[in-house]
Amino acid sequence: MNHFPDFSAHGYQVIGELGRNREGGRITWQANIIPFHSSRRRRRNHEDGQITSEATQQATDHTVVLKQFCFAQMGSDWSAFSTHQQELKVLQSLSFSGIPRYIENFETPDGFCLVQEYVDAPSLACDRTFSPEQVQQIASSVLDILVYLQNQTPLIIHRDIKPENILVDDQLKVHLIDFGFARIGSGDVSGSSVFKGTPGFIPPEQLWQPTKATDLYGLGATLLCLLTGTPSTQIHHLTDPSDPYVFQFASRLPTLSQDFIYWLHKMVEPKQSNRFQDAKTALRVLQSLKGLTRLAEVVLKPGQLELRSQRYGEKLTATIAVSNPVPETQLEGKWEVAPHLHDPPHRPDAHSWISFHPAEFRQNKIKCQVQVDTSKLLEGAAYERQILLQTKAALKPKSLTLKISTGSLNHIKPFPYAALTLLLLISGGLTWAAWLRPISWLIAANIPVITSFAAIAVAFW
Repeated sequence: MNHFPDFSAHGYQVIGELGRNREGGRITWQANIIPFHSSRRRRRNHEDGQITSEATQQATDHTVVLKQFCFAQMGSDWSAFSTHQQELKVLQSLSFSGIPRYIENFETPDGFCLVQEYVDAPSLACDRTFSPEQVQQIASSVLDILVYLQNQTPLIIHRDIKPENILVDDQLKVHLIDFGFARIGSGDVSGSSVFKGTPGFIPPEQLWQPTKATDLYGLGATLLCLLTGTPSTQIHHLTDPSDPYVFQFASRLPTLSQDFIYWLHKMVEPKQSNRFQDAKTALRVLQSLKGLTRLAEVVLKPGQLELRSQRYGEKLTATIAVSNPVPETQLEGKWEVAPHLHDPPHRPDAHSWISFHPAEFRQNKIKCQVQVDTSKLLEGAAYERQILLQTKAALKPKSLTLKISTGSLNHIKPFPYAALTLLLLISGGLTWAAWLRPISWLIAANIPVITSFAAIAVAFW
């Protein structure tokens, strides 16, 4: 058994609770419209305070949001309704795709209910991760809504922009909700006015005179939460301990471009004169940014490798110096061999005769070795391959040409039988000549010459 309130007399069936503000006596419900339900809806005329009634017919089943304002829980009565006339007046006048449509309001025994279109999307306060490009898209959509609000006459200032009040679905469609603190016009706020907004998301001037630049501060703070992964309840971790209005975040976002960092700083400047003057200006500058992230660069030395083998089965090695000159970024690389028509099928990182050491790395300065196994290549052939360094620094990999020449391989030499035969003949001749003493002196005198000739013949064979 649930403890949901019964609004069936008004044509609604509550199916769940979406949120609760105990201090403000406000509960947000998700409800279905009861199909084909006729009811007499009591209305309060905001001009003269009279109660009127109106017969309505619900013809289709539809999900809505019911905001129940319980004044009795706040120790007050229907006179407190006047403090919420602002939201009703604002919502009834708005018609924009990024703002939930106002449907109606009706009185309850302890307050009243505001009925709005239901948006099936989580808020930015939910634990989700967005890329810088997605954050830019979300920011642009919110700024579009703010441009619409600031173009109203008089202008409308939301005054409570924070992650909880921005709904974003999986397609990054954005809705801005909760106009309970919205202010029409930018006149002075009375010093006795109730505090409006959420600490950490409001600029100093919001306490006395909000302007067109006021909502930009809350949006900027929201974007910082998304980019740094900081929950809205811990936004104080992004601010200066000595000044809660000053954000310090650049060191937490080292990969963002300087232009994007500058834009974010302009959004959350404590002094409104240093902020963008309005949503239109902030949107124009955001859309003009060419790149949102600061990427590492890749420098390879040398730009080309040429290797030559001298003997069969030799493994050739070359060194490539890789560096990244961009500070506060880190280079991540992975070596591959580009496909080639004459190579057998292989994975990019597992070539049959080319290997890398290390094959992957994550640092800004490193020397990588390329090794070629020539035992798997042909004799006297030339090869050319493209080796690639895949990184996040660019869409295309860094390419380097590798040229290999195998040359003529050295085969095993045959035994020099002819030279050995010559040497034996000479030696035999000398033995035979010993029997011929008359000429022995002549042979003996030339023995060193004959021996040297034989040795040279063997060596050069």
